[in-house]
Amino acid sequence: MGADAGMSVVLAGDVGGTKTNLGLFRWKGPRTLVALAVESFFSADFRGADEMLAEFLKMRGQRAKPSAAAFGAPGPVRDGRVRGVNLPWPVNAEALAKVAGLRGAGLMNDLVANARGLDALKPRDFWTLNRGFCAPGGARALVSAGTGLGQAFAFWDGSRYRAVPSEAGHSDFGPRDRFQIRLLEHLMKEYGHVSLERVLSGPGLHAIYAFLKKERFAREPRWLGEELDNGDPSAVIASSAIAGRSALCARALEVFVEIYGAAAGNAALSGWATGGVFLGGGIAPKILPALKRGGVFMRAFLDKGRHADHLARMPVRVILNDRAALLGAALAAGDRAKERL
Repeated sequence: MGADAGMSVVLAGDVGGTKTNLGLFRWKGPRTLVALAVESFFSADFRGADEMLAEFLKMRGQRAKPSAAAFGAPGPVRDGRVRGVNLPWPVNAEALAKVAGLRGAGLMNDLVANARGLDALKPRDFWTLNRGFCAPGGARALVSAGTGLGQAFAFWDGSRYRAVPSEAGHSDFGPRDRFQIRLLEHLMKEYGHVSLERVLSGPGLHAIYAFLKKERFAREPRWLGEELDNGDPSAVIASSAIAGRSALCARALEVFVEIYGAAAGNAALSGWATGGVFLGGGIAPKILPALKRGGVFMRAFLDKGRHADHLARMPVRVILNDRAALLGAALAAGDRAKERL
């Protein structure tokens, strides 16, 4: 983890397509981060991340000038910039540093920040879906569904975990049964290439629902149509499913959970995640009852043929703390502050 960097204040950000968290942190001892100020913003309300940061720092005044800064953002980082497919605007590290009054700022993929932030979380920040056995120094895999789908891996270097970015959310969606094959064919007509993110994300849940409705799986009641028109469709579908208000929503969420479990199992195999598989992002905590219900998620996770027994030994946990990526960015900012001492 980061050092206390002389107890200096650091600036961190978790930039998202829907919501962005910004915060100022200080260390309490060598391993504990203390939040001095954290604010959330709707990304679409601003013309850029630098404008949002300027608003945050204006709100906080000049009482705590940061000594270093780091930010996570969805998408590949190239030359200090991110232009993610789910962001309303590009993110530029140089522009953020200028607003903060610093010579430079760190910029990383948001799942890299999330992976780093795992070390700042407490046991109460997780819900265990599969206890398994956490191998000391074993690799970790993260699969985070939200506005989009992020994945990352983290490997032990002898002193701490080092995260490796991934854009596996944009790899091909691989259907597992006849229904999912029909779903893929339906989405191919609309998009051509169908990435995993097309079905495993907030918009993906809505796409599954729309296909079930098209196939006349069940009738859409008037109240549900009105709520879908006036609210966030994925949130309406998930909440209606969990509350048992709609058979159509319940089936859509069940398919979503099956796909999530299969994707997490694929990530576990890809990174051989004996150190644990973690579900991040905004969706998993909100659909926790569905992830736990009936073993749907874990059956899909384990349905990998000859390696099912190995997967059964891997811990699977839901990240409940929505500041994990922000904390990871703060730790990275602490590293930058330490380098200047």
